[in-house]
Amino acid sequence: MVDEKEEKLEGEEEGQKPKKKKGKNLILIIIIAVAVIAGGAGAFLFFTKSGDKAEKKEEKKVEEGVTFALEPFVVNLSDPTGTRFLKVSLQLELAGPAVMEKAKTKTPQIRDAIITLLTSKTSDALISPEGKLQLKDEINIRINQVLGENSVKNVYLTDFVMQ
Repeated sequence: MVDEKEEKLEGEEEGQKPKKKKGKNLILIIIIAVAVIAGGAGAFLFFTKSGDKAEKKEEKKVEEGVTFALEPFVVNLSDPTGTRFLKVSLQLELAGPAVMEKAKTKTPQIRDAIITLLTSKTSDALISPEGKLQLKDEINIRINQVLGENSVKNVYLTDFVMQ
């Protein structure tokens, strides 16, 4: 009788183990399927949203301002150690064609403001990348004073030589 009970217990244990393995496998398959579906949905949303952003960026580029090139500036820097020269060429990104026409008529005032700013700088102040960024910001402010607020969107240094 004890042998029969042990055989039944062994049979039940053996019978239950395969059921547990099937249940674990089924749960594992369901988890993997859900993960794949969620990953696919996430990828779909990511790529469709980035496509929308690319279209918006292209629309913004169409609406961007016009560029206005100034003749190169060659100035003496205010260096206490000796005579240092700076040659710089600039391009201005203006808000629109109307501002460009205004800039063409006020070119002497723009050049004067930039020359005054450049001659007040030292070579040490302009040699670093931070110095160049600060120079661009100051040029932007000065030209906006001449042309009116928000006329200049950006200032580009197209040539920069210091000697």
